[in-house]
Amino acid sequence: MSLETNSSKTKICPTCGTRLSENAARCLVCGTEFTAKPEPKAAKKVEKSVQASRMPVVTLSLPAAVGILAVVVIIAAAIAFLSLRASAPEGTFETVETSTPTETPTATLPATATLPPTDAPTATLQPPFEYTVSAGDGTCGFIAAQFSVSVQSIIIENNLASSCPISVGQVLKIPYPTPTIPPPATSTPLPANATLQACETVPITVQDGDTLSTIAANYAVPPEAIKSFNGKTTDNVFLGENLLIPLCMRAATPGPTPTATIPPPYPAPNLLLPADGAAFTLANDVVTLQWASVGTLRDAEAYQITVEDITADQTRRLTDFVTDTKYIVPTSYRPKDNVAHILRWWITPVRQAGTDDQGQPIWVNAGAVSEKHDFSWVGVAVEGTPNP
Repeated sequence: MSLETNSSKTKICPTCGTRLSENAARCLVCGTEFTAKPEPKAAKKVEKSVQASRMPVVTLSLPAAVGILAVVVIIAAAIAFLSLRASAPEGTFETVETSTPTETPTATLPATATLPPTDAPTATLQPPFEYTVSAGDGTCGFIAAQFSVSVQSIIIENNLASSCPISVGQVLKIPYPTPTIPPPATSTPLPANATLQACETVPITVQDGDTLSTIAANYAVPPEAIKSFNGKTTDNVFLGENLLIPLCMRAATPGPTPTATIPPPYPAPNLLLPADGAAFTLANDVVTLQWASVGTLRDAEAYQITVEDITADQTRRLTDFVTDTKYIVPTSYRPKDNVAHILRWWITPVRQAGTDDQGQPIWVNAGAVSEKHDFSWVGVAVEGTPNP
């Protein structure tokens, strides 16, 4: 009889001595509970060697995660597009250029030439002159009327009361009349153009068989006058040519002297200097009057100059005739007292109509009368009265 050996490991209950299996946690006889034995150190070493290392943990915020996801999606879309483009037939992805409409250029008008403005003469104000009140002056109104100024200007200039009280021997400052700026000078035609405009003409058309000589004979006008008036250099005329016959150059016909044709009247001369309201003092020995020409004067025609002293006790008038466009007022016409005289002047184109019994020419108007301009002129120094 052989004994069977139990190869499994066992343990003995320390309380009752019952043999139990090694893994029993409690004694089946007495109920004693067994505590677990610590595992051998070698087993622990093996367990540690088998345990895998822990992976690092990466933490991302939500915006960063969304950005990374967007980048990944874009890269994937680009890869997919390139793959499709490489495998697609030629011409699938070619872009068709769209023509851009060209703007129609806008025509730019040339700049309009602007004529420079004509410098208009400006009035130069003269400083007031001194006047000593005399016994016959009376009031400021009398003095103001004498010098053609307003009472208010005398009050302001002398810082007087509104009633303008004055006394004999008082020295007042009298302002000169305010000058009126003349209108700008109008354009005057040149003498040659004025002659052409004043000449009476007859338009004709050259007919078959006409020559310059026959046309001149029909109208009693010299051939040279027709050529010059129409700018021709030869005597040839052509069928259908338009010509102007200057009747003002008609030759005199034999027989009784024909009645002279009166030319059209001249326009009113435009006065230039001195400006209306200008003032002349002791420094001005002479005064020169100037005006614009009305054209080329014919024989026995002239300008009539009229100068009138409107402040004198008895009206003084000077009348003279010149063919020039300026006139120097004689020194003899200068005032002889210490009062500023107002002189008025105007110009009239005239024509000689004959002579009188004494052989003096008789002048008649040949055009319109110009405007009337005034200027003041002091003859002698103003005598001051010493203050008491």
